[in-house]
Amino acid sequence: MFKHKTPNWIQNLFPKLTWCSNGDTKTIYLTFDDGPVPEATPAVLNYLKEYGAQATFFCVGANMAKHPGILEDVLNEGHRVGNHTENHLDGWRCSKSEYLENVQICQERIDGLDQTQAKPLMRPPYGRIKLGQAQSLLTTHEVVMWDVLSGDFAPNVSPIRCLQKTQSLVKQGSIVVFHDSLKTINKLNFVLPKMLRYFSEQGFTFKVL
Repeated sequence: MFKHKTPNWIQNLFPKLTWCSNGDTKTIYLTFDDGPVPEATPAVLNYLKEYGAQATFFCVGANMAKHPGILEDVLNEGHRVGNHTENHLDGWRCSKSEYLENVQICQERIDGLDQTQAKPLMRPPYGRIKLGQAQSLLTTHEVVMWDVLSGDFAPNVSPIRCLQKTQSLVKQGSIVVFHDSLKTINKLNFVLPKMLRYFSEQGFTFKVL
């Protein structure tokens, strides 16, 4: 069970984490977790390119190592890469030292990329992170969560439900989560181009974090 919209009370409990942007422009921040993988990431890049959209890809370090060419394509298209741990760790199920070490391994891969960025970005897999882990990471990273979760990963959420629910909840400054993975690509093929077209027609732009 998951919530498509992160409740305000949860955001208020963890105010140092980034949930959305409070900017005054019609901007949406699309994010894609778990790639890069050949089954999904190239298709996502094509959809984004068609609409002149930029996005942030929270990459698993092991996938970055397996698919460096796709990672290069992500960067060459003007997107940004963030840290999603080396092995997609669940922060609730591992120690602080184990978690931070795994983040650092992934970060070393990202630091080797030709990226111009301020504070590095990190997103906890599953959105699960312990307080101590978060406190340590916030000294070196911007920890990015979300205010809209598309549900593309959920088998019980149909493509049309995924599209309608996401479109209804996204607002100016929203950080939206999709996944560029094998298990989501069929749903993304339906949802992503329609969402990009809908918000582009409303005068929104899509930018990197």
